[in-house]
Amino acid sequence: MKATGIVRRIDDLGRIVIPKEIRRTLRIRMGDPLEIYTSPDGEVIFRKYSVLGEMSENAAQVAEIMQRLAGCAVLVFDRDHVVAVSGTQKREFYERRVSPELEELMENRRSYAAPAEATQHIRPAEGVPRSAFACMPILTAGDVTGAVAFLDAADALIRPTDLQRSLISAAAQFLGKQMEA
Repeated sequence: MKATGIVRRIDDLGRIVIPKEIRRTLRIRMGDPLEIYTSPDGEVIFRKYSVLGEMSENAAQVAEIMQRLAGCAVLVFDRDHVVAVSGTQKREFYERRVSPELEELMENRRSYAAPAEATQHIRPAEGVPRSAFACMPILTAGDVTGAVAFLDAADALIRPTDLQRSLISAAAQFLGKQMEA
C-alpha cells in the first residue's frame, strides 16, 4: 500500500472526504460504488466496485459470441478497464485502462460507428495501437456501467455493417440487463 501523506477526519455522520487528487487519479466519480474491506491490522480499505467486473465470465461469453457473429475482435469494458476480450491477444488488452476518448463517449452516453470517410477510428484502450470501428455504452438502470467495442483489423480500418451495429447494440443491452437482475 502506498502512503499519500493526506490525513482526514471523520465527521459527526461518519463520513470522510476522499481528496480530489486521489479521486481524479483513480477515476472515482460522484455516485461510483466503493467496496469496503477491513484487515486484521485495523486498516479500512476502499476499492472501486465494478458489477461488470464481478460478472466477467458472462462478459467473456458475450464477447466470444459477438466475435463469432460480427467477425471481429470484441472488448468489454467496465467504467475503467477491459474486463473481457475475444478474437485478439488477451494479454494485449486485458486490464488496460479505458482511453480518454472512450471515457468521454461513456460520460456522454454516446455510441460510435465509424463513418465512411474516417481516416482513423477511436482508440478504446490506453497503450494499445488497435482502434475500434464501433463502441456502445452499457446502461444499467439508467447509469453507464461500461462499454462494448468492436476492433478494426490489425492492418485495416473497417466500417460497421448494419448487422454489426445491431450486434453491438444487442451486446450492450444484454449486459446491461444482466447487471440489473
